[in-house]
Amino acid sequence: MRNVEKMSRNFALTIIFIIGILGPSLVMAATGFSSIGALGRNPSAAPKIMTAMTITLIFAESVAIVAFLIVWQLFSAKG
Repeated sequence: MRNVEKMSRNFALTIIFIIGILGPSLVMAATGFSSIGALGRNPSAAPKIMTAMTITLIFAESVAIVAFLIVWQLFSAKG
């Protein structure tokens, strides 16, 4: 019974990790797509677009890093 509990715990943590990484990855893809489209329509607004894109990518990456660290801590916890 112990192996089944450990396996289900690891499966749950793996699903959490996938969701925690997939979400920010989709945000990064959408940000890149929208930024390139906006630059194509209005090249003179490049500084504003690039600043907004950079801030969005930084926040998305920080969410991915936090999710990675939480799952890392949960995987390494005894239990």
